[in-house]
Amino acid sequence: MKKFVCVHGHFYQPPRENPWTGEVDEEPSAAPFHDWNERIAKECYDANTRAPILNAKGEATTFVNNFELLSYDIGPTLLSWLKRKSPVTYRAILQADKDSAASNHGHGNAMAQVYNHIILPLAKKRDKITQIYWGVADFEYHYGRKPEGMWLSEAAVDRESLRVMAEHGILYTVLAPHQAKRVRKLGFARRWESLRHESVDTRRSYRILLEGGKLFHIFFYNAPISRAIAFNGLLYNGDQLAHQLMNAYGHQDTKQLVSTATDGETFGHHHHFGEMAVAYGLKKIQNHQLARVTNFADFLEHTGSRWEVDIYEKSSWSCAHGVERWRADCGCRMNHEAGWNQKWRAVLREAFDWLQGEVDGVFETQGGDLLKDPWLARNEYVRVMLDPSDRERKRFLSRNAKRALSVEDELKVWRLMEAQKFSLFMYTSCGWFFDDISGIEPAQVMKFALRAIELVQPDVKKELEPAFSRILAQAKSNIPEMGTGKDVFERFVKSAKAPSVIASPEGAKQSR
Repeated sequence: MKKFVCVHGHFYQPPRENPWTGEVDEEPSAAPFHDWNERIAKECYDANTRAPILNAKGEATTFVNNFELLSYDIGPTLLSWLKRKSPVTYRAILQADKDSAASNHGHGNAMAQVYNHIILPLAKKRDKITQIYWGVADFEYHYGRKPEGMWLSEAAVDRESLRVMAEHGILYTVLAPHQAKRVRKLGFARRWESLRHESVDTRRSYRILLEGGKLFHIFFYNAPISRAIAFNGLLYNGDQLAHQLMNAYGHQDTKQLVSTATDGETFGHHHHFGEMAVAYGLKKIQNHQLARVTNFADFLEHTGSRWEVDIYEKSSWSCAHGVERWRADCGCRMNHEAGWNQKWRAVLREAFDWLQGEVDGVFETQGGDLLKDPWLARNEYVRVMLDPSDRERKRFLSRNAKRALSVEDELKVWRLMEAQKFSLFMYTSCGWFFDDISGIEPAQVMKFALRAIELVQPDVKKELEPAFSRILAQAKSNIPEMGTGKDVFERFVKSAKAPSVIASPEGAKQSR
């Protein structure tokens, strides 16, 4: 078989849990469901584990677990939420990875994901390391194997992030074709070929040589078909989906991969019953042996990478200006209402960067007195986040504490670790993606910031919240009655606090 098909779904919701209760608050805009996680789970995640294939009479003749056919990544905090709130779906997703590995030479369909979807090119190196370490550890915890690929948040990439992934055992990632800068075929004195927009041949795998001699692999998805799936109604008809995929091969007599990548929520949430088109189209290709339905790792084993690629630094799949959507008024937005701007994005990032500096300073000084290596301990804290049992906490302290700790010192360690967790959660990409600072996404990441402030305040002489609020006051909402970022903080963030708080190592999530 020389034709391979890989349809990838990036399944993700931002951390939605209230950081004071560990539960998702009611979200009226998700009615009749309690919140957006519940609504999207019903329309998409649950639906894709039992997608019906209908006969001519409209009767369901069989049900397909699409995760056995799709390449997919699922956000770690979303997967933990599914484990708690939708265990049947959670188990079906894990089983699909096992079944796909049995069919694809040991390569499961699941990929890892950056832990809470921060934009890595805008992060400090140590934060990149933690996000990737947490993503790998989370994957191993749920799937019981090491991940081969990792999805970058918003496909936002730089060479340093690729190198950190390579150092953590990741073999490949997937990018948009416009992120490829130049290519050359492997061999002596081969010259680089500069690329025009989206002109890279997406039907092959590529390698990139990183600093320090690290080798990494990159796939580029077929952009026209991916856009047709996401925006142009290709999921209205499973036959049309199969037809477009099969028409994307070249005439050369070599092994070729036709791959697509979209938000996984496209399959059922953004396009109702889209999961049915996926099931029908991919099953048709599979049953008629038109191509091998597989995943990126399996194709890489079949072909290797005979071409080298260079990328555009600090580029992404969803911002025409690189990664400016998450720090500047670059023009990328959802609503093009006259007079609106996104100048607030820079202010929100400024506030968070200031706060992170304060939180990290406390962590290094106070944590350094209690822990052998605070930053290594932060990486390992993900195991407590996944399993907050007394046994796992004791293991964590036995590995990381400088000495036997008093009860008071243990509580301080947990406070500092939770502050670090929430200071990373506040950088979740959705806080900047949409159009106004008064949206539920910016409010959610501000909640994480406030929780981080509370957790470190006992170890800081100056009051952190007033200084944080003063920065937010410089961000103006596009909706006059919403005022500034400080007003949003006072009105929607501080009101979410619970009267009694205990540090709890739980994760969080929101809608795209």
